[in-house]
Amino acid sequence: MNIQIKRKKPASFSPQEGKDEAVIFFRDLRDRLCAEFEKIETELSATRYANLAAGAFSRKIWHHTNDDETPGGGGEISIMKGRVFEKVGVNISTVFGHFKNEFQAQIPGATENNGAFWASGISLVAHMQSPHVPAVHMNLRMICTTKHWLGGGCDLTPVFPNTKDEEDFHTALKDCCNRHDSEYYEEFKNWCDRYFYLPHRNEPRGIGGIFFDYIDTGDWNKDFDFSKDVGNTFLQIFPEIVRRHMNKDWTKEDRNTQLIKRGRYVEFNLLHDRGTQFGLKTGGNIEAILMSMPPEVKWE
Repeated sequence: MNIQIKRKKPASFSPQEGKDEAVIFFRDLRDRLCAEFEKIETELSATRYANLAAGAFSRKIWHHTNDDETPGGGGEISIMKGRVFEKVGVNISTVFGHFKNEFQAQIPGATENNGAFWASGISLVAHMQSPHVPAVHMNLRMICTTKHWLGGGCDLTPVFPNTKDEEDFHTALKDCCNRHDSEYYEEFKNWCDRYFYLPHRNEPRGIGGIFFDYIDTGDWNKDFDFSKDVGNTFLQIFPEIVRRHMNKDWTKEDRNTQLIKRGRYVEFNLLHDRGTQFGLKTGGNIEAILMSMPPEVKWE
């Protein structure tokens, strides 16, 4: 899946300006996502959890130290446990240093500069109280070695199939992709379907979305506009789906099905997810890396 998208035309690019833009956007998107999710928490009218206080995000700053004891950046964890969102994390980070020798060959451009890298991104995972509201994942990232590229995507993991949710989610992403390149949606949808798949169970993790990596067409502004549009599109469509279902009642059997489905989520993230492996192999913050784990899960 390490597909390199060919550069279409040369264009000037200032690495530092690109880095600064990415960091600013990821932080701003984090703030807007957290504000919208806290707003949703106040809107619940269902009796099941309406007597509980609306959730609010708590934040924790962490710092990364490289193997040679030099500062290596850090990040901020934002976690909310509420009455709509059983657990949602929205993390941002910016880290830099050198990849370990055994990891350098897997990263474009890393072997050409003694493994030096810089990486910034936002990562979101939400596990919901209601089995009728799908779990969701979204991330965006920028990575620099001697090369630079953008990656990310988002995907939806419902407990119960819902045609309207699936159609609306994919339509929003298709429209987003088409605003930038008519070939993006089919390519990135198929990439997502291949990536978020559990080979040991021969089943997909959810209903997909889009997944992209190594985006560097040679036009930084074009590429970054697409990355930003993915984040903004997610902020538009996912809250709409949450509000559509969050006040529906559910049974103990529904909850049991949800907990078993979460087990698949855990299996994928620990066994197959590249982001988890990247974080662990670059000495990332363990709490941030494992933020994606659900608060309660079950296997049968």
